[in-house]
Amino acid sequence: MSSMENEKPAQDKRAILKKLFFSTLYLSTFTFGGGYVIVSLLKTKFVDELHWIDENEMLDLIAIAQSSPGAIAVNGAIVVGYKLAGMTGILFAILGAILPPFVIITAISAFYTAFKENFFIQNMLSGMRAGVGAVIISVVYDMGRGVAKLRSLILILIMIGAFLANYYFKINVILIILLTALIGAIRTIISTKKKAGSDSNAH
Repeated sequence: MSSMENEKPAQDKRAILKKLFFSTLYLSTFTFGGGYVIVSLLKTKFVDELHWIDENEMLDLIAIAQSSPGAIAVNGAIVVGYKLAGMTGILFAILGAILPPFVIITAISAFYTAFKENFFIQNMLSGMRAGVGAVIISVVYDMGRGVAKLRSLILILIMIGAFLANYYFKINVILIILLTALIGAIRTIISTKKKAGSDSNAH
């Protein structure tokens, strides 16, 4: 009986790893136009379809992936992979995320001149850019709505301030990320101290 019980978690983990690999492979294959395009696909796959993470975790995932060095697609896959299956999940998620761009970019590099001068391909890419723009707008809307749902004035002000700082004042994105992270850390410390103080007063 114990051997059967041990086999079941192993089978469940193998099934998760298989689904994780093919999910990240699929997402990476159809992510055109930059890292933020995959955010919408990640939400559809991992939140709406597979229910591996919820919307709040998705916002945290995006924040971690964007604030960390490297491609957002790979960083996002790492976070989800680790949550589902630890270090093994990371390996399967990374492998699924990097295989499609590796194969596609290798093929494009071999035929770069033909792609560059081909009228049909240039028009196809122009159409894809328009579609990618729409997807990015959808991602911005979903992320903004997620922050607004938290009903925190500070978070909403941070979101608006970060947009104004980057779009109008052309402040470096790295500085904006570091500043918003600092504000978040200070806010957390203050909240923790207030909670600790209220708990001590209650006792």
